[in-house]
Amino acid sequence: MGEQQRTRIRDLPASERPRERLITYGPQHLSNAELLAIFLRSGTRGKSALEVAQELLRRYRSLGELVNRSYGELKAISGIGPAKAVTLLAAFELSKRIKLDLLQQRKKITSPKDVAEYFIENFLGVTQESFYIVLLTTAHHIIAIREITRGTLNSSPVHPREVFRLAITESAAAIIAIHNHPSGNTTPSADDLAITRRLVDAGNLIGIPLLDHLIIAGTSYVSLREQHPELFRL
Repeated sequence: MGEQQRTRIRDLPASERPRERLITYGPQHLSNAELLAIFLRSGTRGKSALEVAQELLRRYRSLGELVNRSYGELKAISGIGPAKAVTLLAAFELSKRIKLDLLQQRKKITSPKDVAEYFIENFLGVTQESFYIVLLTTAHHIIAIREITRGTLNSSPVHPREVFRLAITESAAAIIAIHNHPSGNTTPSADDLAITRRLVDAGNLIGIPLLDHLIIAGTSYVSLREQHPELFRL
């Protein structure tokens, strides 16, 4: 019982409690573990919420890795459980939506980097290959971002029909394709090059051009328009 009480956050000096520190100094002065502990609210037997948060970060090495964990993965961790897993997932999803909202507020998508930065963070720790499209207006403002398909570790089959059905439904004037390589290697495969060419041909046929196809791997990306401009020629 003594050990359990010593590890409760409320037994710490006020200057060391995450909530009190946030009120006094502002959220920007708290560590990642302290911010996570506020969402967790309470710990478990023998561990404070702060210690549980620290263990989470050690386990997943970074916030980027942590935010892409599933409900099943989180609730199975000692000290988390269903209620805390739901709270964390809601917080992580809000963070992603804020970033998407900021991306959509850009006056114009002017380079591959504008889009890649958003997806790099959202693909961290993802073990399946997923294929997305960014739908754009004639001025290259973002209309929406849509996931087309999610595959296995090394495969995410894509058909132009699914891509352009959404583009037509959303009245897009152009699209950018994005998919990840969980292996961490940005080198495009033969399938990557083939689907890019099929999307270019289909887009030119119906008047909704494919502006680029980005491959995200870890914290790096490649633009197929920059690396293989011949794929985008008429």
